[in-house]
Amino acid sequence: MSDYRIEQDSMGEVRVPINAKYGAQTQRAIDNFAISELTFPQQFISALVRIKRCAAMVNREEELLSEPLFQAITTAADRVLAGECGDQFPLDIFQTGSGTSTNMNVNEVLAHLAAEQSGLAVSANDHINMSQSSNDVIPSAIHISAALAIHQQLLPAIDYLETTIRNKARLVDTQLKTGRTHLMDAMPITLGQELNAWAAQVHKAGKRLLESQKYLCQLAQGGTAVGTGVNAPDLFAEKFCAAMSLDTGLGFVPNSSLFEALSSQDTAVAVSGQLKALAVSLMKISNDLRWMNSGPLAGLGEISLTALQPGSSIMPGKVNPVIPEAVAMAAAQVIGNDACITVAGQSGNFQLNVMLPVIAYNLLQSIELMANSCRALATKAISGFAVNDAVLAENLAKNPILVTALNPVIGYLAAAKIAKKAYAEQRPIIDVAEEMTDLSREELSTLLDPAKLV
Repeated sequence: MSDYRIEQDSMGEVRVPINAKYGAQTQRAIDNFAISELTFPQQFISALVRIKRCAAMVNREEELLSEPLFQAITTAADRVLAGECGDQFPLDIFQTGSGTSTNMNVNEVLAHLAAEQSGLAVSANDHINMSQSSNDVIPSAIHISAALAIHQQLLPAIDYLETTIRNKARLVDTQLKTGRTHLMDAMPITLGQELNAWAAQVHKAGKRLLESQKYLCQLAQGGTAVGTGVNAPDLFAEKFCAAMSLDTGLGFVPNSSLFEALSSQDTAVAVSGQLKALAVSLMKISNDLRWMNSGPLAGLGEISLTALQPGSSIMPGKVNPVIPEAVAMAAAQVIGNDACITVAGQSGNFQLNVMLPVIAYNLLQSIELMANSCRALATKAISGFAVNDAVLAENLAKNPILVTALNPVIGYLAAAKIAKKAYAEQRPIIDVAEEMTDLSREELSTLLDPAKLV
């Protein structure tokens, strides 16, 4: 018993570890929700703490909170944001669908710290949670944490990847290679053209996420229990958003419908959809890199990715495209997260969505995975790969599809015969065309010049 203290809530007494900064409701949640080992990321906890600090600021301004209590709460919040008490937020993601347990976890920790430092009686419900409800706090924390993560981590990583790809494209802009459709030889392109297509995908993904971020900056805070704002002072939402904007540097505003903000998670679903689109782009780029790097003897062998680690525990000398593989797996996880968020988004029953914790967890994980994947792909795969010039040139010279350039001169059927013979005999198309047409070598060189065809 000496390892525990007794805490009380509206349901009675609870034993809480003696050194815990949390209280009875957190302990009940620990006891009730042993579903997984997944807990909220620090970004989400920080967003909740910022909400408490900004709410205290507005409540002090409204003369609902005394100056000493405000100072105590602010100091406690600052301590947590500085990294203290990180082990005091242990709750499972799979908990009550409103996230009330985690809201109270933060309330209790801040109340404990504030009371401990100030000597005042600080209530988790009456002071820390003043003018709030879990029903507006958790949706707001989802938006704030995701908006900050996109702004601080993901968009810079996307910009970095795009810049890296475009820089590499400039270096290989004149390098001719065989294009491919259906994984089959097609008309030639430059390696620069191929890479700039990747850069365009990444660029557009960033633009779409930037547009989605605007909706994340519309907050539910001020709606309290069901969207009516009960127990919150007039203009609380507006004043809160002004404080949060000052605190974070992002432009937060109240949602035009607080009822919609509580009952739906459509914005989270939409943002997740854009993260999925980015994941699809990164998977495409990763697979292209894997194909181009395949070999080195029996594959395409067009490029050589930087060797990062041994690729086999049994086959000496084998080196694998580990970064594209890792990014492809991260992309698959994001696609799976999106499916979960989509299902969770449908659970807006009447005035409250009741799958908020899993939405928060998956959304923030997807943002983190995509940010880290962009940087890994840029620094460890794209920036350093070497072009195998001889392989590209040999493949291009034997590409029977070059005969497409002769269609306007000799016709499709005649060109097809040349292509088939060149492929069957594994000879350069120009040699076969010289034998099967009346065109001179000089004319054929001009018509079949890959540099002119791109």
